Amino acid sequence: MEHEGADKPLADLLNLLRQAPSERAFVEALASAALPALRDAYLEFLTYSDPLADAPTFRFLELSVREKDKQIADLNRRLTEMVTDGAGAEAVSRQWVGDFADQLKMLGGIGTDRAPVDRVITPPPGSRSWGVPDRPARDPRYWPCRFYWPDIIDSDFPYGTGLRLQLRSAVSHLNEVWAVEHGGIILSELADVLPWEWIYDAARWTYDESRHCMMGKVRLETWGFLPGEIPLGSYIYESARGSDPIYRLGMLYFFETKNIGRKPERTAAFKEIGDIVSEHDMDFDWADETIHATYGNRWLKSLHEIDPERYTAPSLVRQHCEELVQRIVAQASSEEKRAITDRANALIQRATALAGT
Repeated sequence: MEHEGADKPLADLLNLLRQAPSERAFVEALASAALPALRDAYLEFLTYSDPLADAPTFRFLELSVREKDKQIADLNRRLTEMVTDGAGAEAVSRQWVGDFADQLKMLGGIGTDRAPVDRVITPPPGSRSWGVPDRPARDPRYWPCRFYWPDIIDSDFPYGTGLRLQLRSAVSHLNEVWAVEHGGIILSELADVLPWEWIYDAARWTYDESRHCMMGKVRLETWGFLPGEIPLGSYIYESARGSDPIYRLGMLYFFETKNIGRKPERTAAFKEIGDIVSEHDMDFDWADETIHATYGNRWLKSLHEIDPERYTAPSLVRQHCEELVQRIVAQASSEEKRAITDRANALIQRATALAGT
């Protein structure tokens, strides 16, 4: 690319964030170096921007500065909650973050017009490579499982209407955490294959899925459920274990197109019983999934056009993803079926009691 020379040192350095020696080092490097540098770049740009003549740019940069300050504060708060590394590992992490910050300072921060073109970026000591894990991490406060509702593995367990549908929908939204994970993975893994528009679409996709996840979390908390009562599953994530990133993209596309037709029906059902919040959430979920289905179709086609030998045709990708899901569902044990059925019935009883108060 034409501007690669000016951007390359900074791009190389920011890519090193993926080689942080620990989760804590990654978060600290973002909070103390990368995000403050980006915020300062926005502030510098604002000093040269005319708030009237360049009003649109001025407005979104002012918003970006506020957002970066909030993100920095959120990450610093997260650091206080994180388990510290062992003494030796903590020293390595601290040195790594310091080295990263020093190299960023030598580049002049985020201002790429000041970055020395011939500056060679070197990974700080302690850098390590990370791969996509076969199993996702899960918040230990929730009830861990693979299959988060009985009907996934037991066709005799009803999806439900009324209160059961409200509960099933909220638990499903919370469990869209897998889609957030897949969105982040494919954004990163396919960034060097697809054009810039992919970054924009994949970032929006990941953001939307995080909103859906929060919809479920907030509804369940508002109804009075505690995290330990709520199942948080992993089967969809695990179904793509070891697969090429195209199948994680395909998994998102499969689930977006699999259930999209039922969302308006459920929105209407919530309206009928007077559940305005669930109706609102489901309506926006449906609108987002319509956009996401377009993303999936577009980028699966693009990958196939780039390299038909490596990237399978979209219809075959979707078919394979369905087979992967069916395969892991077929692996469900009788113990898993019993446990999630007991858990779901307990939630339904709690919901019934809460609704009666």
